[in-house]
Amino acid sequence: MTVQKQQSNTVAIVMMIFLFAMISFVTNLAAPMGVIVKAQFLEGSANANFLGMLGNFANFLAYLFMGIPAGLLLQKLGYKKTALIAIAVGFIGVFIQYFSGVNASFIIYLLGAFVCGFSVCMLNTVVNPMLNTLGGGGKKGNQLLQIGGSVNSLAATITPLLVGILVGQVTRETAITDVNPVLFIAMGIFAVAFIILSLVKIPEPHLSKKTSAAKDKYSPWAFSHFVLGAIGIFVYVGIEVGIPGTLNLFLADPVAGLNATTAAATAGVVAATYWFLMLIGRFVGGSIGGKVSSKTMLSVASIVGILLVLIAIFSPITTKVSMPVFTGSGFDMAQVPLGALLLVLVGLCTSVMWGGIFNLAVEGLGKYVAAASGIFMMMVVGGGILPLLQNFIADKAGYMISYWVPLIGLAYLLFYALVGSKNVNKDIPVD
Repeated sequence: MTVQKQQSNTVAIVMMIFLFAMISFVTNLAAPMGVIVKAQFLEGSANANFLGMLGNFANFLAYLFMGIPAGLLLQKLGYKKTALIAIAVGFIGVFIQYFSGVNASFIIYLLGAFVCGFSVCMLNTVVNPMLNTLGGGGKKGNQLLQIGGSVNSLAATITPLLVGILVGQVTRETAITDVNPVLFIAMGIFAVAFIILSLVKIPEPHLSKKTSAAKDKYSPWAFSHFVLGAIGIFVYVGIEVGIPGTLNLFLADPVAGLNATTAAATAGVVAATYWFLMLIGRFVGGSIGGKVSSKTMLSVASIVGILLVLIAIFSPITTKVSMPVFTGSGFDMAQVPLGALLLVLVGLCTSVMWGGIFNLAVEGLGKYVAAASGIFMMMVVGGGILPLLQNFIADKAGYMISYWVPLIGLAYLLFYALVGSKNVNKDIPVD
C-alpha cells in the first residue's frame, strides 16, 4: 500500500511540475510579444512602452478576478478537474491570440492575453499547494516548489528565445503573425497536456475530507504572516516580470545604443538569459531547499537583488560590457549596457523567492491552505500592475529610473523575510 502511494505521489509530482512549465510558457509570451505589438500597433505613441505592457497587464489582471474562484474550484472539484478546465481555457486563450494576428487587432490580442490569464491562474492554484502538500510542507515542501520553479524557468528561458529568433529585426512590418509557430506550439502543449492529465490519477487530499456545514469564523486573512505574504507575492511577481520585461523593451529601443538590425534578437536572448539564471538559481534552491530555511534563502536573495538593481540604476547607459547570453543551443557574447548585465543577474535572486514566500506564508495554516492558495493567485495581479507602473515611469523619466519600482519591492521582501513572516497567530485552530 505504501509503495502504491509513493508511486502515485511520484506521478502526481511529475505532472504538477509539467504544469509549472506550461504556466511559464504561456505567461512569458506577453513580454516579447509586447515588443511586436509596440511595433505593429503603437509606433510613434508617446506612451508606447506603457501600452506595449497592456498584454502583460491583461494576462495578470485575470488573476484578480479568478484568484478566489480558482481556490473555490479547487476545494469543490479537486486538483485534476480544476487543472483540466484550466488547460482547456488556456488552449482557447492562445487561439484567440493567434486569431488577433489574423485580424490584426490589438483588442483581440488583449482579450486572448486576458483569457490566458484565467488559465494560468487556475493552474497556479493547483500546482503550488499540491507540490507543497506532496512534500509535507516545511523544507521538503519548499524543495519541491523550487524544483517545480526550475522547470518553470526552463520554459521561461525558451519562450523569448523562440520569439526573438522568429522575429529578428523589429520593423513597422513586424506583426503578431510572425510568431504563429510559437502559438501553435503552445496550443499543441495544451492539447497534449489535457490528454495526459485526463489519464493520470491525481491524489485529492481536500476532497477526501468531509467539511463541516458550519461556517468557520476564521480564514487565511486571520493570519498576519499570511496577509503580509500575500502582499509579498503581489510585489514579487511584479519584480520577476517587470525586470526582464522592461529590459526587453529597453534593449530593443534605439536609446540602448545596440545595432538596430539585431536589437530585437539581442533583447530576446538577454531576457532569455535572465530566465536561464532563474533556472540555475532554482536548481540550486531545489538542491539546498531541504537544508536551508525559506527565511534565510529569501533574506539573502533580497539583499543581493537590492544591491544589483541599485548599481544598475546609477550605471551610465553608455558604459557597454560583453556578457554571455544564452541562445538556446549554447552561449554567445553580446555588447550591452552594464546595467543590463546587472539586471540579468537579479534572475539568480528572484529564482528562489516564489517558493520561499509561499512556504513561509502558508506555514501553520493547516486546513486554510487551499483557500490561501486562491488568495495568493489573486495577488499575482501584481505581475501586471507593477510592470505597467514601471513602464509608465519609463515613458516619462527613462528606463533606468523605472527600476526604482522593483528596488522598493525587493526592500519589502527583505522586511517580510526578517520580520513579517513570523506566525503570531498560533492560537487559531487549523485542524
